[in-house]
Amino acid sequence: MSAPGGAQGGAAGGAGGTAWFDDDAGPVVRPYALTGGRTHYEGVEFDLVALIEAVEAPGAADANPAIPASPWSPEPEHDMILELCRTPLSVVEIASDLELPLGVVRVLLGDLLDRSLIQVRRPAPVAQFPSERVLKEVIDGIRAL
Repeated sequence: MSAPGGAQGGAAGGAGGTAWFDDDAGPVVRPYALTGGRTHYEGVEFDLVALIEAVEAPGAADANPAIPASPWSPEPEHDMILELCRTPLSVVEIASDLELPLGVVRVLLGDLLDRSLIQVRRPAPVAQFPSERVLKEVIDGIRAL
């Protein structure tokens, strides 16, 4: 039995401000809160095995003072992704390390890609199967042994 006023199993609407607290998991933050309500990235599709690598941000000396700075400020999750991706990691590894849903990670990666803070390396295409002629020649060669 749980203590009075404590939230059990993430129940919403409990007394004492515990509506967003789960006894086992801790504070609960809805995924769309991390992405500002966005559910997918409008740009390129991030493949699960695509490698993401952080790119050095241009220095303040490189910036043109005539161009106003962007009003965007990264969330802590953006910073964590950049820290993780100092060495290339796949999208699925980033989601696992941050313990975030893949959809949320893809939106956050899109934010970073739009600001040229990451580089995406697509997985190599699957090799083409050899032609039927090549397979027959291999079989004939094996039979000749």
